[in-house]
Amino acid sequence: MTQPTPRRIMEIGMSFMAAKVVLTAVELRLFTELAREPGDLAALQARLGLHPRAARDFLDALVSFGLLGREDGIYRNAADTDLFLDAAKPSYVGGILEMAGARLFGFWNHFTTALRTGELQNEAKHGGTSVFAAIYADPARLESFLRAMTGISHGANLCIARQFPWADYESFVDVGTAQGDLAVQIAKANPHLSATGFDLESVGPIFTQHVTQQGVANRVSFVAGDFFKDPLPKADVVLMGHILHDWGLADKRKLLRRAYDALPAGGALVAYDAIIDDDRRKNSFGLLVSLNMLIETEAGFDYTGADCMAWMKEAGFRKTHVEHLVGPDSMVVGIK
Repeated sequence: MTQPTPRRIMEIGMSFMAAKVVLTAVELRLFTELAREPGDLAALQARLGLHPRAARDFLDALVSFGLLGREDGIYRNAADTDLFLDAAKPSYVGGILEMAGARLFGFWNHFTTALRTGELQNEAKHGGTSVFAAIYADPARLESFLRAMTGISHGANLCIARQFPWADYESFVDVGTAQGDLAVQIAKANPHLSATGFDLESVGPIFTQHVTQQGVANRVSFVAGDFFKDPLPKADVVLMGHILHDWGLADKRKLLRRAYDALPAGGALVAYDAIIDDDRRKNSFGLLVSLNMLIETEAGFDYTGADCMAWMKEAGFRKTHVEHLVGPDSMVVGIK
């Protein structure tokens, strides 16, 4: 038998250091700079304003992570960082990492308190405005947040556009649509579909600009509303991407019932998140996202596929199943 070692324990326990190195690289726009022009140590020190004491170790740590390459002293992006962390590319996913560095990294210092109290630990901890209210009240911050949601959801959105049997349906509504990337990707892949993005009124201009730029504004429209107060638009398919995990169980059930009411017989609900595996042993990211809901929300939590299917059946859906998308994300499908 292999003798136990502390290596894995230490790697996990000290992984906050690696995370902060990556988050700082995103904050400094390092990957964007290197996409524009690779450079040597001296050039990058000057371009990024780095002190010579730490610059080499900082860059070489990113090389050791596989996020940068270095050849003959010239640093350049790895293929994945060049595609996903260059802010000048539409494939940029760094918005969510920007938010993690600016906000979440500090809030997680209070994780022990959250575990003991069950209370959120973000801006609203001492009676301040909730994170969603603060974001939606600030147009610039809202646009940045919606771009971040596009980044973290884009891979799953592409999978849903390809995997779901869209040929059986004519219309869909994306509830909590944000910038509208899910609606855009489905519409692009399925020209016969008409689509609605449903979100708060302040999202409308950002959504409209995005779908226009993507060339699908003739088939994808926006309806303003609050999904807890207003009826959902009628459609053959209702989608909720990274929505359910924000809320407590009573509100999850309410949203599922509202989706059921918006559908015709035979219509489908598609809910996706970082679905936790039913045995709660494998999807570490899903479990961490659920713990992040503890930090960020009053009652939100992530859930297993079995959990969601049970809630869907309570709401009246007759058939349900879980289907993996990409990475930690899966979708739960309910048929009315």
